[in-house]
Amino acid sequence: MEKEKKSLKPAAFAFGAIVLTLIVLKLFGLHLPPFSTSDESKVVKVHYVDNISPAHKRAIDLFNSRNKGRIEVVPVNLPFEKFTTNERKELLARSLRSKSDGIDIFALDQIWVPRFVKWGEPLDGSVTEKERRILLNYALETCTHDSVLISLPLYLDIGVLYYRRDLLRSIPDAQDLEEKLRGSITWEELIQLHARANQRKNPFYLFQGSSYEGLTCNFFEFLAAQDESFSSRHAIDLDSPAARSALQFMVDLVNKHHLSPKSVTEFDEQRSYNVMLEQDGFFLRGWPGFIEERKRTFSDTSKLNSIGQAALPHFKGKKPVSVFGGWNLMISKYSLKKSAALEFVRFLETEEIQKLLFEVSGFIPINNDVYNDSQYLAQHPDLAYFRKLLDHGFHRPALEEYTKVSDIISHYVRLAIKEEMTVPDALEQASRMIQSNEILIK
Repeated sequence: MEKEKKSLKPAAFAFGAIVLTLIVLKLFGLHLPPFSTSDESKVVKVHYVDNISPAHKRAIDLFNSRNKGRIEVVPVNLPFEKFTTNERKELLARSLRSKSDGIDIFALDQIWVPRFVKWGEPLDGSVTEKERRILLNYALETCTHDSVLISLPLYLDIGVLYYRRDLLRSIPDAQDLEEKLRGSITWEELIQLHARANQRKNPFYLFQGSSYEGLTCNFFEFLAAQDESFSSRHAIDLDSPAARSALQFMVDLVNKHHLSPKSVTEFDEQRSYNVMLEQDGFFLRGWPGFIEERKRTFSDTSKLNSIGQAALPHFKGKKPVSVFGGWNLMISKYSLKKSAALEFVRFLETEEIQKLLFEVSGFIPINNDVYNDSQYLAQHPDLAYFRKLLDHGFHRPALEEYTKVSDIISHYVRLAIKEEMTVPDALEQASRMIQSNEILIK
C-alpha cells in the first residue's frame, strides 16, 4: 500500500503561494472608486470574473451597448485552457478572503457554493418567486445554502457519451445500435460491442482518468449507477459494496476488458477530447460543450460532423445516470455595485441570452422558456436531447470541504486504475483520510 507523505515541502509551498498571490493581485487588483468628478464616473463598472467564452463576450457586449452611459460590465477572463477548476477556485478564494471590492460577480462551479457562501450576497430579498419559477429546478437546487438563495445559475452540464457514427457504420446492425445508444445501452453490451467492432488499434472508450475533479465525476457516475440512493445522500460512503463494484469496473475497463487505454490516467477533458479526434476514438465520456468548443480549436472540423451524442451506458437492471455539472453566478458581499451586478445576472438568465449562450458555445440553458419554445427545439434537436438527459442527472454531494474530499477520491481511484493499489486498499485509504479530515499532499 502506498505510504502517504506526512510533511509539507515548505519552500515549494511558500514559492507557490507567492506566485499565486501575484497572479491574484494582477488579475483582481481592479478596484475603482465608485464615484469621481468626471462624466465617466457616472458609468457603474461591474467586474465579472469567469471563463469568458465567445458566447460570454457576445452577451457582455450586448448588455454594454444597451446600457451605454449607465452600466459597463468589465470581464476578467480565467479561461479553462489556462486555469484548472481548482486553480480558479483558489484564485477567487484568495481575492475574496482579502475583502476586496474589485470583484462584483464571479462564476463558481455548482459544487463550490457551500465553500463560497460566506463571501456571497444573499439574494432572497432581491429575487422573486416568479423569477425563480423561470429557472430549471435542476439548476436552482445548487443555488441555496441553509435555505438561503446565495447564487443564481448560468448554465448546466451533464455527462454525455459521444461516439463516431462513421465507425459505428462498419458494424452490420449499426442503425439499430445507434437507436439503442440514444436511449442508453448497458455496459455489458458496450463490452460486447468492443469485440464486434474489432477496434484494436484505436481507443475504444475514453474518459478522464487524471487525478482531478473529472475523474471524481466519472467515479460518482459508476457509483450512482450501482447504488440509486447515492444521489439522495449528503455523505460519501466508500466502504459500500457499490463503491467497490464501481471502482473495480473502472479498473477492469482498462486492465481486463481493454476498452480504455492505460493512458486515460493522464487525461483531463482537453486531453481526452484531443485523443478522441486525433486517434479516431470510438466512444468518449464528455460534457455538452465538446463539439462547439472543438469547432473553434481543432484543425480538422470534418471529424466533428461524424460525432453523435448518446446517454451514458447503464448496468443491466439499473437506470442510466449522469452527473450534473454547471456554473452559477455569485455577487460578492464586498461589491459596491450590487444592484448593477444583479441587473447583469438577470440579463444573462433571460431567454434571449440563454439561447445565445447555447448557439454560440453550446452551454445548456437554465431558463424554462427556452424549452417551452417548441419551434426552437425543433431547430435545435441536440438541445431537445440534452433536455431529456437532464432527467437522468444527479448532483454531487454538497459538502463545504468537497474539493478536499474530491482530491482524495480522485487520487486513490487513479492509483487503483493504474493497479498501483488494490481496489479495497485504495477505498480504505481514501475513506480513512476523509474521515480523519486529512489533506492530501501530492
